[in-house]
Amino acid sequence: MATNKHATIRYHALDLCFSNPGRKYFIEDLIDACNNAIYDYTGTSEGIKRRQIFDDIKFMESEQGWSIPLDKVREGKRVYYRYSDKNFSIKKQAINESEANQLKETLSILNRFKGMPQFDWMEEMLIRIESAFKLKTNINPIVSFEQNPFLKGLNNFTELFNAIHYKKVLDVSYQSFKQQNPIKICLHPYYLKQYNNRWFLFALNENTNSISNLALDRIIEIKENDKVYIENETIDFEEYFDDVVGVTVTENQKPIKILLQISNELFPYIESKPIHGSQKIKERNCKSAIIELSLQLNYEFISLVFSYGEEVTVIEPEELKTIIKTKAERVFKNYI
Repeated sequence: MATNKHATIRYHALDLCFSNPGRKYFIEDLIDACNNAIYDYTGTSEGIKRRQIFDDIKFMESEQGWSIPLDKVREGKRVYYRYSDKNFSIKKQAINESEANQLKETLSILNRFKGMPQFDWMEEMLIRIESAFKLKTNINPIVSFEQNPFLKGLNNFTELFNAIHYKKVLDVSYQSFKQQNPIKICLHPYYLKQYNNRWFLFALNENTNSISNLALDRIIEIKENDKVYIENETIDFEEYFDDVVGVTVTENQKPIKILLQISNELFPYIESKPIHGSQKIKERNCKSAIIELSLQLNYEFISLVFSYGEEVTVIEPEELKTIIKTKAERVFKNYI
């Protein structure tokens, strides 16, 4: 199967054209159909070339594809395309060799999640897929994800996921690190996010009428509530974390300019794995580099900067310099 972008979308668009007996599809029509399908699916248009369509047709006709029964009917100097078998469609065919290989690759990655409580539903799904398509993947693992199966709260993942999907209101007993006793919270759950190997739930908190961020490992008990679920109509969680490192977001707080001086020893790491998407290199010399960031100051970012120790010096803002200095002084006192 072609590995170029959006190949599957094009194949199915061509399949629709070839199986439509009510219209003659010339090459220009096929190009338009593919461009329209890609736009409908992705919101962007590639500008498919004639050569690409010819390559796609060649693949679809091959044994590696679907061996499609395609007629190429000449009309004057032009040619239109349609299936010779009016009942044929690639949607009705068994998966081809290339699709089977792609499924095997996908299954080998998904198998890395087996045994994790938050993905226990996936194990049954994998067994059913492997059985249905006869794709048993008896291969050694070649991909590994950072996991902590001993982290508390992972057993709540599926219940919270389902509550979001089916729009259920929850009564949660929650024990934060700062409180001696658990508190009861009525939540309208919206989103799950992983950071630093921990999972967090974002939900409308009825107690505060605002979005709360709850660590799954601090949730003690979950019960369904019969209240009417309040839809999330204000927050796009794909953009919600754009101005932070981690998961702690302060509503209506604008990002600030941050300048950090990075040692030459650490800089290659920071350059290849940026602290944040806003990271820019402002200066570079033989001893260090200065980077600029634009984000909110939060617990995760402060902890990250502090973890770099002497390899990072805060230039601005003063607030961050003071925080890091205070933390360093406290650490120093532990060794006096």
